[in-house]
Amino acid sequence: MKKSVKKVVLAYSGGLDTSVILKWLQDEYKCEVVTFTADLGQGEELEPARTKALELGIKPENIFIDDLREEFVKDFVFPMFRANAIYEGEYLLGTSIARPLIAKRQAEIAKITGADGVAHGATGKGNDQVRFEMGYLGQDSTLTIIAPWREWDLNSREKLLAYAAEHGIQIEKKGKKSPYSMDANLLHISYEGGILEDPAAEPEESMWLWTASPEKAPDAAEYIELTYKNGDPIALNGEELSPATMLKTLNEIGGKHGIGRVDIVENRFVGMKARGCYETPGGTIMLKAHRAMESITLDREAAHLKDEMMPRYAKLIYNGFWFAPEREMLQAAIDQTQKWVEGTVRLKLYKGNVTVVGRSSDVSLFNPEYSTFEEDEVYNQKDAEGFIKLNALRFIIEGKARNKFKNK
Repeated sequence: MKKSVKKVVLAYSGGLDTSVILKWLQDEYKCEVVTFTADLGQGEELEPARTKALELGIKPENIFIDDLREEFVKDFVFPMFRANAIYEGEYLLGTSIARPLIAKRQAEIAKITGADGVAHGATGKGNDQVRFEMGYLGQDSTLTIIAPWREWDLNSREKLLAYAAEHGIQIEKKGKKSPYSMDANLLHISYEGGILEDPAAEPEESMWLWTASPEKAPDAAEYIELTYKNGDPIALNGEELSPATMLKTLNEIGGKHGIGRVDIVENRFVGMKARGCYETPGGTIMLKAHRAMESITLDREAAHLKDEMMPRYAKLIYNGFWFAPEREMLQAAIDQTQKWVEGTVRLKLYKGNVTVVGRSSDVSLFNPEYSTFEEDEVYNQKDAEGFIKLNALRFIIEGKARNKFKNK
C-alpha cells in the first residue's frame, strides 16, 4: 500500500537516478518535493543541481545546497579516526561515515520546510539504504521514508533513460560514462561494478582518479609533519589548518605519492559479499600518524582496550548505527583516551607507502631512563624474577597437579 505524504525531502545530486526519482515522486505520490544536495567535498560543481531542480518545477525556496565539508570532517571523520576505525582490516569507511550526516541534515530540512517525508536513491541491495534510514529514524521516527528502488521497476540504466526521455528530463552527456558505480567525498572515492564484479580481475589503471600509480609516483620521498591535539590533527608542517582543509591537503599530497589504494571483498550488512576499490590517501596518512602519536602518549592497557573496541566501533559505523547509543558510548570512552594524545609525528611518503620516522610529545610516556639498553639507576632488573614467577604461578600450580595425577 502506497504511503501518503504531502512534502518529501529528497537527497538529490542532479544526476540520472535522482532526477528520475524527483519526477517519479511528483507523479506517483503527488507530493511537493524539496531537494537537498550536500557538498561533502566530492569535487563536483553543485550549482547545476539547482538548475535541474528548477527545470523540474521545484520552488527556489525548496532547493537546499549545503556546504557540509567542515562539519563532515570535524564531527564525523575526526571522531572516527580517534578510534583508528577500519572495517575488516582494510576499509576506512569513507562512504559509511558520510551517510549519517546526509540523513541528519535531511531530517533538519524536513523540520524547516514542514515536510513529512524523506527519500533517497540507494538501491535495495546495498548498505546505504540501511545507513540513510537508520539515520532518519534516529533523528525523527515520524518521517515517512520512501526508497524508490524498492518500489519501482526501473531497475536498469536503460529503463531510467527511457523514463527520463518520456518525461522530458534532460540528462547531460559528460563524455564517456564510467563503467563503475562511484561515490566520492573528502575522505575517499569508491568504485564498484563493471569488471570489479569479477573478484579475480585486476582493476584497470585508468579507473583510479585520485592517486598516481605507485610505479609512476615521484622517485624522491617526501617528508611531512602532523601536529596533534586531543587526538585530532591540527597542523601540517607547522601550519594550522581547518579540518576540511587538512584532509583535502593530505589527499593531494598522498595522491601524488600513490598512497591509499585498497581493493577488497567486503561483507555487506544485508548479507552478500561485494568487491570494492577505494582511494583514501589522506585518511591512510592520518591513520598511520594517529597510531604513532598514541604509541607514546597512551597507557598500555588503555591502548590495548581501545584496540579491542575498535572492530565493534567500525562495524557499527559500517552497518549504519552512527546515532545508536552504543556507538555514542564507545565514542565517549574513546574520546576520554584522547585528552593527552598530542605532539608531532614525522612521516615519509614514498611510492604508495607511509612510514613513521619520528614522533615527539611534551606528554610522552616514553621515558629513556627506563627504556635505555645502557646502564640506568631507576630500574632493578632483579625485580623481573619475582614478576615472572607471580605471572607464571598458575602454570606452576597446574603443572604440579597434572604431574601428581599422571604419577598415580
